[in-house]
Amino acid sequence: MREAMLPVYAPPTEVFERGEGMRLFTTEGDAYLDFISGIAVNALGHAHPRMIEALNDQAHKLWHTSNMFRVPAGEQLAEKYCAKTFADQVFFTNSGTEAIECALKTARKYHYVNGEPHRQEFITFTGAFHGRSFGAINAGGNPAYLEGFGEPMAGFRQLEFGNMEAVRNAITKDTCAVLIEPVQGEGGVREVPVEELIELRKLCDETGTLLIYDEVQCGAGRTGKLFAHQWADGKADPDIMAVAKGVGGGFPLGACLVTEEAGKGMKPGSHGSTYGGNPLAMAVGNVVFDTLCEDGFLEQVQQVAGTLKQGLASLKDRYPELVEDVRGKGLLTGIKLKTPNKALQVKARDHKLLCGVAGDNVLRLAPPLIATDEDIREAINILDACLADTSPEDTA
Repeated sequence: MREAMLPVYAPPTEVFERGEGMRLFTTEGDAYLDFISGIAVNALGHAHPRMIEALNDQAHKLWHTSNMFRVPAGEQLAEKYCAKTFADQVFFTNSGTEAIECALKTARKYHYVNGEPHRQEFITFTGAFHGRSFGAINAGGNPAYLEGFGEPMAGFRQLEFGNMEAVRNAITKDTCAVLIEPVQGEGGVREVPVEELIELRKLCDETGTLLIYDEVQCGAGRTGKLFAHQWADGKADPDIMAVAKGVGGGFPLGACLVTEEAGKGMKPGSHGSTYGGNPLAMAVGNVVFDTLCEDGFLEQVQQVAGTLKQGLASLKDRYPELVEDVRGKGLLTGIKLKTPNKALQVKARDHKLLCGVAGDNVLRLAPPLIATDEDIREAINILDACLADTSPEDTA
């Protein structure tokens, strides 16, 4: 059957038929500890009972109406997001890419209605990943993702990640917005320091530039706050934010969050989505949001993240010839290797541990947010065994 699928992926031979909590099970019944969670998607693990109940209940009532009609559960979820974030308004999507597209359109429309239609240029950063649509791959700027799809789109200017001086010099009267991930995922699990986010906010305020965060991967509680930029305690809030992945806990769901000011150009007909905010997604999204906001949930994520950081640091100390650095924030973390990351990923999978990889030769770890200290220790022990079986001669 795989021959019938467009070959844009190269999956391993394992076929998973069910999941439970922190584990996935193959058709042969083998259990794997999941430390990638569908690329930071399964925030509450697999087969979460409250999510199943919400989805089943809604499936027996109503699946789809389109946005021709009101979806009360969507209105409720939007109110929750606005109450817990900078946002005044929310547009629901099916994916992170769609959320990014909405963010880009919203930003340009803002300047258009402000009488500055020339402000069309977006500043983005090396290592960024914003999705796979035409607009998103041009925003990300990865040459490998752009190859073969024609000339790069106008309106995107990419700067070196972490160079604030370059940002200051790059903003002009034609700059529409700065688009940045507070923690890069695909680019090598690199965190933007809180101080730089605060500086970006001030710079955008001074120049009339909009600030857009892509928290598709680092949001939904993954760093130990509801959203990663909230570690700045309100000093680095964006004008627009794209979210997805974990907010649906495994059900396709994304959102574009905006302030009333930033969204003032978006009127009936400016944007739309047939499936976005459908009743099934909204039922699940409410459960995920409510769970993330329960007393003690995010504090537990922070505590477990500390255990993971300590464990990875111990691996760096034990294998300095193989591990160069420990990166990330919360439960979006990784180790920069001196040996090929994909080789270690395969070894870990052979030991029944599922990990991801990222740019800059990083092994990426993004376990479900329900992970315990025991789960962390199990994963660290497996990585320890894998590194012990790796020869320094294999280093890249």
